[in-house]
Amino acid sequence: MLRHLAAQYSKTAACLAAATRVPHRAALASLATATTGNDLDARDLYRRLVNKDRAALSRAITLVESLRNDHKELAGKLLLLILDESRRRANKMHASITQSKLLPTTFRIGLSGSPGVGKSSFIETFGMFLLDQGHRVAVLAVDPSSTRTGGSILGDKTRMYELSRSFDAYVRPSPSSGTLGGVARNTNEAILICEAAGYDIVLVETVGVGQSETMVADMVDMFVLLVAPAGGDELQGMKKGIVEMTDLVLVNKSDGDLQNAARMAQMEYISALKFVQPITESWRPQVLRVSSVKKAGIDDAWKVMTDYYNLVQQKGLLESRRANQRKVWMWRQIKEEMLLRLKNDTSLRNLIVELEIAVFDGIMTSGQAAELIISDFFDGSETNE
Repeated sequence: MLRHLAAQYSKTAACLAAATRVPHRAALASLATATTGNDLDARDLYRRLVNKDRAALSRAITLVESLRNDHKELAGKLLLLILDESRRRANKMHASITQSKLLPTTFRIGLSGSPGVGKSSFIETFGMFLLDQGHRVAVLAVDPSSTRTGGSILGDKTRMYELSRSFDAYVRPSPSSGTLGGVARNTNEAILICEAAGYDIVLVETVGVGQSETMVADMVDMFVLLVAPAGGDELQGMKKGIVEMTDLVLVNKSDGDLQNAARMAQMEYISALKFVQPITESWRPQVLRVSSVKKAGIDDAWKVMTDYYNLVQQKGLLESRRANQRKVWMWRQIKEEMLLRLKNDTSLRNLIVELEIAVFDGIMTSGQAAELIISDFFDGSETNE
């Protein structure tokens, strides 16, 4: 077995180099021109989606979250239709997707914060405020999944009772499925679907501040960090990477006996942000105090958000940021798809078991084993072709 592994390892570099292929333009073009049963189903789903059919919206998001091949194919057709319509609108400089005409384009806002800071309560209050302003609001709330069963409580919808009952609001809890960034695997596509359904404000609530929580900043226009009315140890423990991604800090629960603590926390965060390089050109992150219970400071927070939106939109930063985000998520999707295919490849199972034993026994390094698996995977792909 070891001789086989050594011989296979010697071919790794060549195999990996040969595995890099130029995409077939004909195959790419066929995605837009082919007419199949799935294509017709996608067109019907798209028609219902733009007509504000909530059942169609839920069905569409379920498709992009699914791992079934037929669902992936149908979701791909639907997303192509959405992107095609989005390009057509952009070329005409006409944002008809935002029928309220309150904003030139849709506005994607990411909301993050440690557990217990009151994210769901804030979204409930903030969402109702936006509805009163004439907006249509979609909330993509990502709940943590169990590492043992993969299941999720999906309890955010029960904590947004008033918002979830409104016709002009849509609350969709989704499991994180183990994603470190606190965002579901296909949240990016779910945002596009919500916008196609006529929701001009999309709020993405994440699991909580974690090691890779900054992933949410790569799918939204503005990143808002919610913090509790306490400084000191909490501020010291806040990861610098999270703060660097932040466009606005909101000190929640600024009411009752916590008002003084909230005021102190606000001053500490203002001081801390002075030493952080802003992520957005010409924008200095602000720190505000809000109360979800008293509905205090919500209008001030929205004014800052709209000021930020107007700035990036007028400077042309909005579209360039979204374009760069699409590239980032393309490569993240490539990594996830490759890992999924590797795990599901039946021809590799015996080799993987052998290599796991070799790594466990210290015969080879984990990096060498990984290269052998990838090499064998691409060899098998070429043979099948």
